[in-house]
Amino acid sequence: MGKKTKKRKAVEGKVDSSKNYTLTEAMQLVKEVNTAKFDASVDLHIRLGVDPKKADQAIRGTTTLPHGTGKSKTVLVLCNADKEAEAKAAGADHVGLDDYINKISQGWTDIDVIVAAPDVMAKIGRIGRILGPRGLMPNPKSGTVTPNVGQAVEEVKKGKIAFRVDKYGIIHAPIGRVSFSPEKLTENAKELVSNIEKLKPASAKGAYLKTISVASTMSPGISIDTKSFN
Repeated sequence: MGKKTKKRKAVEGKVDSSKNYTLTEAMQLVKEVNTAKFDASVDLHIRLGVDPKKADQAIRGTTTLPHGTGKSKTVLVLCNADKEAEAKAAGADHVGLDDYINKISQGWTDIDVIVAAPDVMAKIGRIGRILGPRGLMPNPKSGTVTPNVGQAVEEVKKGKIAFRVDKYGIIHAPIGRVSFSPEKLTENAKELVSNIEKLKPASAKGAYLKTISVASTMSPGISIDTKSFN
């Protein structure tokens, strides 16, 4: 591990690792302890009381953050010609089908989200091995496989994010940037957690929201009292 800078030591001294901060306190503190010289992402890390190996407990979903993520997402729409005008009008950055499938098969993945019309999924399947590991594979559960491609593009551009629990039972999701006010970060965090709570499986036993922490790209993690989300 590299040697910690004086600045890093100073910000870590502001965070009490034994304390669970209120949501309001945490969102103020995450701004104060950021050391990045750029507008860093702020992310929530939510450990759930689920077993991701069980199909009904492999939590995944979407939510539209009230204040967006602070990042403009590049959207590719894969569709036939009859949907191209709709996708472009909604603000898609790239629209097409065969040319983009060939481009992706050659290694191009300079995009954040792919929206696909249902009738082209058979063609997209052959690049699944490229898209899957990068989290780019369109999926009906995340709203990225839909006949309403225009609406899907608009939702992504307005701040819709997809989330899923990893193999350790943790959801990692962005809730904004360090430049956001504590109030905006708080409202985005509440919206995300509220949607995750709605997905609690009946088979999950014990505490569902086990731990929640927040951190920016270059800051120590800050533990949040899960009760402060109620």
